[in-house]
Amino acid sequence: MMEKQTTKTKILRVGALLFVVILSIVIFLNRDLVDQLEFLGYPGIFAASLLSNASLILPVPGILITSAMGAVFNPVWVAVAAGSGATIGELSGYLAGFSGQSVVEKTKWHDKLEHWMLRFGDLTILVLAFVPNPLFDVAGIMAGALKLPVYRFLLFCLIGKILKMLLFAYGGFYISNLFL
Repeated sequence: MMEKQTTKTKILRVGALLFVVILSIVIFLNRDLVDQLEFLGYPGIFAASLLSNASLILPVPGILITSAMGAVFNPVWVAVAAGSGATIGELSGYLAGFSGQSVVEKTKWHDKLEHWMLRFGDLTILVLAFVPNPLFDVAGIMAGALKLPVYRFLLFCLIGKILKMLLFAYGGFYISNLFL
């Protein structure tokens, strides 16, 4: 029974990693199409943010969409839509880490992040989700690898992402009002 469960877990982990890799490649190759989702209003902002954050390590400019939409729509709801989409998109990194495969090279920086995650897991996720940086994928991968409960990962990621998106949405709002 135990061996059957281990085989099932391995299959799930390999499947999760393959899903993340394929999704990242598809999103990166179609990154220009992500910008077109903004015309769908809040659902479009949610979808664009989800897709921007679902790409693993490959850069897709989701924050620019948030800033631009903050100038058009209510910045609070833009932040909620973008932050929610970004949070769900970050599950790709979590799944990659959960797969148990070594996706990130072990460096001195990696060791420090791992120490922070083990000592201050939730707070580390919140701060890294809030601070604009391309390295949050690494934190998501590590959270999955360390088996941080997914609901805690999502909760603290959501709080950090909404707060960050709030800054960018209001930034776009105020900049647009300077020129209008």
